[in-house]
Amino acid sequence: MSRQYDEKRRAAPHKRSKVVGTATGSAIPKPPPKQSHAPLYSTTQYIQNQYKAPPPKNALSGAHRRQRRLRQRRRRNEWAWVILAGGMISVFGFLVLAMFVLIRLPHSIQEVIPTADLRSPLPTPVDARSEYIADGRRVGVDVLKLDDGSLIDMVPWDGQSRYTVIVGGLDRRPDQTGEPVRTDSLMLVSIDPTRNSIGVLSIPRDLWVRIPEREEHDRINRAYFLGESRATGYGPSLLQQTVSWNLGMRIHNYILVDFQAVIDFVDHLGGIEISIDYTINDERYPDMNYGYDPFYLPAGQHVLDGHDTLRFARTRHGNNDVRRAERQQMILYAIRERIQNLNFLQLIAQAPALLATLGEHVQTGLVLEQIVQLALLVKDIELADINMRVMDFEYLEEYITEEYQQQVLVPRVERLPILLRQTFGDDYGR
Repeated sequence: MSRQYDEKRRAAPHKRSKVVGTATGSAIPKPPPKQSHAPLYSTTQYIQNQYKAPPPKNALSGAHRRQRRLRQRRRRNEWAWVILAGGMISVFGFLVLAMFVLIRLPHSIQEVIPTADLRSPLPTPVDARSEYIADGRRVGVDVLKLDDGSLIDMVPWDGQSRYTVIVGGLDRRPDQTGEPVRTDSLMLVSIDPTRNSIGVLSIPRDLWVRIPEREEHDRINRAYFLGESRATGYGPSLLQQTVSWNLGMRIHNYILVDFQAVIDFVDHLGGIEISIDYTINDERYPDMNYGYDPFYLPAGQHVLDGHDTLRFARTRHGNNDVRRAERQQMILYAIRERIQNLNFLQLIAQAPALLATLGEHVQTGLVLEQIVQLALLVKDIELADINMRVMDFEYLEEYITEEYQQQVLVPRVERLPILLRQTFGDDYGR
């Protein structure tokens, strides 16, 4: 049998198949290589393949039939994507066209109206609830709305005669609340609305004067103390009477502040700017607790906070009340300058809150409406029309009293009218 098998192999050599050895020595016939077909992913390939003649049916094997069915499914999928893409493009185009029509439609309508002028600016919107009140007056123009919601007419002081106020600084420490104290400084401020001017006269605290209801003379800084000692609240009235009695001027009202009020107010403004041409070196400056708080300020320009402003105003460096009064007037100038650089109406609107914060540190007979009216008048007065003077040694004489050996300043009565006219005008007594 093996001989017959060998003869058959020699007789048919073309039917021999190539074998691949394995680890076991057996032979496995290698299958014929598969034909690869590129997938139809483009419309161009699909159209080109339409013109290829299909093979005869009898030549198709099972593998070829499966490939044909696969190509048919791919063709159907290709058409599905083509149809879907075409639909999406159509919908997108319709939406763009609709949006274009809707956007153009309002412009087309406005263009056919003969009275329409799109170039005209729109009026500034006004919130009637905040800009106007019930009677038609404008907030910020006709009336001022304060932080507490109340309204004040924005009308300057309309008096036909001068209005004079005595302004004093109280020598009050933190532990002296409710106790009678003396005035540490005094200024007479007179506003003349007919001339649109202001006169300010600094009065030394050691001025030897006659105090009403008392037979003897005393320092002017004790008038408030004596009045408060007699009855609480009577101090400002007795101080007004004393100044009016000795200077022959009508005093309409008063403003009294203590040390803390000065500090808080200057700090509220953000400090003030001061320029001096001499050096202050006060090693014995008194603090608020009966001790010493040495104060040194070299010549030059400085920005002072509330604490240093108070020390600048109170220091008796050189033991000269005249220079001390000059420094206090410099503070008034600096405060005026600072207020002008800020929002004046905003500061006025904060007046109720500021007065509430200062509380007992401020005493005044002025009501809030009077303060606003006087402030509106004062803010428009030019610097050249503000006349500040100090009652200096041209109008004073130093004197030692017989009782208690007090060193005081006696006014030269015959020269005082000259000083008053120079400060307030010829009609200072009206």
